[in-house]
Amino acid sequence: MKLQGTVMDAGCAQAHPALLDYKTEKYVVTKNRKVGVLYRFLHLAILCYTIGWVFLTKKGYQDTDSDPYVSIITKLKGVSITKNFRNSQEKIWDVADFVKPSQGENVLFLVTNFIATTGQVQRTCPEVRTQHIFSFIWVYKACRFNRLVNLSLNVYFTGIKTGKCVLFNNTHSTCEIFGWCPVENESLLRKPRLNEAENFTLFIKNVIHFSKFNFSRANTLDTSDETYFKNCRYNPFSSPYCPVFQIQEIVTQAGWSFEDLSIMGGVVAARIEWKCDLDHPAAECLPQYSFRLQDTKNNFRTATYYWDQERKEYRDLLKLYGFRFDISVTGEARKFGLVPTAVSLGTGCAFLGAATFLCDLILLYLDKKASFYRSCKYEEVGGIWISELL
Repeated sequence: MKLQGTVMDAGCAQAHPALLDYKTEKYVVTKNRKVGVLYRFLHLAILCYTIGWVFLTKKGYQDTDSDPYVSIITKLKGVSITKNFRNSQEKIWDVADFVKPSQGENVLFLVTNFIATTGQVQRTCPEVRTQHIFSFIWVYKACRFNRLVNLSLNVYFTGIKTGKCVLFNNTHSTCEIFGWCPVENESLLRKPRLNEAENFTLFIKNVIHFSKFNFSRANTLDTSDETYFKNCRYNPFSSPYCPVFQIQEIVTQAGWSFEDLSIMGGVVAARIEWKCDLDHPAAECLPQYSFRLQDTKNNFRTATYYWDQERKEYRDLLKLYGFRFDISVTGEARKFGLVPTAVSLGTGCAFLGAATFLCDLILLYLDKKASFYRSCKYEEVGGIWISELL
């Protein structure tokens, strides 16, 4: 009874549209060497890609965490001596003087040079401090209309113009301003005033936590010796847990000379990179440090205010040049996981299926004997043929 029902269903299929036909696979062994070589080559390439690249190189069997929690603590150490800008006596510069802002952040500024303008008071004075030769008549007209061209003439707007033209000396004229006088002196020494800054040390403490794997790691040695970090220097082989760097070495690793950059300052990007394979011992999880120069000039101004006995306000203006350190931390942790392993294996199997599809496409539609191969692979079975079998 079951067989008769099957024959009736097959006979009825002739009246149905092709959309309702059912297709099943039929394996045809062909002696086409070109397609056969291509088929095996694709299989070999896919296996090499899956094993060599996905599993061994990219470690597709591991789960990843690339968004860690990071904390950074920085400390600069060193002492320098210069001439006091108020008198000829010597002045000691320590951490509180040459580090701006206060320590502990991932961005800090190390002073290497400065311009001091002392005893400024609010009054009227000539605007240009350095010598520039101008025509008195031209400067008079420019001051009257308040149109000094600061780019081409190197004139600095350091106060409010009064509209008067005054003599700077017997041969030089400039506009009169109301502001903090005398104005800033732009003359610079050709060597850094804090020339000992190249021997200062920068301590960078970094703690990183990968919440996905509940794994934390620090770049410092867990030791009870309080003098360890005072005497050690970073070395990737002998002292990898001593993140103490000499300033001169940092600038050298950035590709520049401390002597050249310390005059006008610069911006140095310090990057700490963690790559941790948690399938290995935790001791092998060590950070990599790199330094790169971002800019060759960096400065800002700061002032100290004081009053005399008559309660008249004065200030000492400092234009500070130096190195700005921008410290950033990136990290990635990896560990074996069933889900990424299954995804990688499934991708490899999908590629193997794509290789079969490609070879079928070439054999059935692009080969010279494509029509013959199609007739062998695709065969229609109707209800009449099944009835004859019965």
